[in-house]
Amino acid sequence: MAAPQPSIGDWYRLKEGSALFEVVAYDDDDGTIEIQYFDGTVEEMDIEDWEAQWDDGALESAEPPEDWSGSVDVESEEGLRSDSSDSERDLRASGLEGIDLFD
Repeated sequence: MAAPQPSIGDWYRLKEGSALFEVVAYDDDDGTIEIQYFDGTVEEMDIEDWEAQWDDGALESAEPPEDWSGSVDVESEEGLRSDSSDSERDLRASGLEGIDLFD
């Protein structure tokens, strides 16, 4: 079976070690694929390596993880909530009065 052309956003798994990764970039001119593992590690792979690993059965399509936040730096909704002391502060930017634009 021919190796599928990697598409940005598609998830795959390396059978050895079950490492789950997402294709994050594909450069047809250079023949490279940039992949990001679930833990956030980014690597580059040659299209020849991709095809060889697919042909050897070392690479397979996979479903995206339910909790995809492992690969990106995203806070949980609980981490985004502010407590009452934060809500009492005025977080608006100050006005621009006093700035001379023609200095």
